Amino acid sequence: MSLGRYAVNRLAFGVIQVIAVATVVFLLVQALPGDAAVALAGDDPDPERIEQIRTAMGLDRPPLERFGAWLWGLAHLDFGVSIVSGRPVSAFLANGLAPTAVLAVLTLVLLVPLSVMVGVLAALREGSRLDRVLTSISVGLHSIPEFALAVVLIALFGVHLAWLPPTAVGVGGDLLGHPEVLVLPLVVLLARPICSISRLVRAGMIEALSSDYVRHARRLGLSVGRVRFAHALPNALAPAVQQVARTTDWLLGGVIVVEAVFVIPGLGTTLVDAVASRDLPVVQGLAVVFAVTTVAVNLIADLVAFRLSPRAVGVR
Repeated sequence: MSLGRYAVNRLAFGVIQVIAVATVVFLLVQALPGDAAVALAGDDPDPERIEQIRTAMGLDRPPLERFGAWLWGLAHLDFGVSIVSGRPVSAFLANGLAPTAVLAVLTLVLLVPLSVMVGVLAALREGSRLDRVLTSISVGLHSIPEFALAVVLIALFGVHLAWLPPTAVGVGGDLLGHPEVLVLPLVVLLARPICSISRLVRAGMIEALSSDYVRHARRLGLSVGRVRFAHALPNALAPAVQQVARTTDWLLGGVIVVEAVFVIPGLGTTLVDAVASRDLPVVQGLAVVFAVTTVAVNLIADLVAFRLSPRAVGVR
């Protein structure tokens, strides 16, 4: 199968996934207990006030009609209007996007080279003391939940030693202007993914170095460095690329935890606030954005993995 045909097939499947996620999100939001209009009307609400809110929210229309109107708006990048503040949902997305994007992009930029370096280093020293130490550290870090690691780092480096700011309070969305507040959140976000991806790189590198084509390349007289990094490493990276995509999926949830613990005003914090206030359009809009991001990242990862090792992906 050619790369173009594979890309078209994956893109079509991704569109179906986004539509399915949008449908599930709408149904789950509609199934939330209680009446949003009653919740927004305040204590001891007037029945007429409740009806006015229901009309303004469109809750007096059939669910299928509301769903169709919502999908039509999504197709035109119209995520609706917040029922709490009256602001467009796109404004919430724009305000929270920058901090979340900074965290996610910096995490991915650091994650790939660090994971590959650790994995290759362990593979080239297979069975050595260094390999055993790296394996022990990986197993230990991977077993610690993000929120627990964040609390420990805050207590140690933010409060006890006072080397780094414990939270981003007072910084707002300008994280790049205060890089010191990014250190602890990035450590939390990088800890577990580096462990899992580096182990995959290690295993793939060991397998590639013992393969027939690598032995043949050595018989041809190619240099050790070229055999390792031009022939073995690309095949070792194919499964790791898939794990990077899964890590990005996890990162969406990890960012929510990190933003909550370190008080970073990103999309995760926006989502938590919207759920607490039953701001249904904001919840739906953020869920769709997360779904589209997940599908897009998996699509890119599949294409990269296909390019690195077409046969491995084709068999999958």
